[in-house]
Amino acid sequence: MSGRKDGEVAARRGLLRALGMGSAAAAAGIGTAAAQRADAVPAKDARKESEAIRVAARYRETDHVKAFYRTNAYEH
Repeated sequence: MSGRKDGEVAARRGLLRALGMGSAAAAAGIGTAAAQRADAVPAKDARKESEAIRVAARYRETDHVKAFYRTNAYEH
């Protein structure tokens, strides 16, 4: 570090250290926010999936889906 003062180097290191600590604190805050969202809706108020909805057909192989498989050479 020729030509630089020790104070400049220490200041830069302090800045980088503060940025690193801020990133860690932000990541910890995101983790706790995600944990709080899991309980946002109480179980008694949550929508229940009925048997009819659970076994309903959701995927249909329509003509445009078949065309997609054909043009992209997917084995089907």
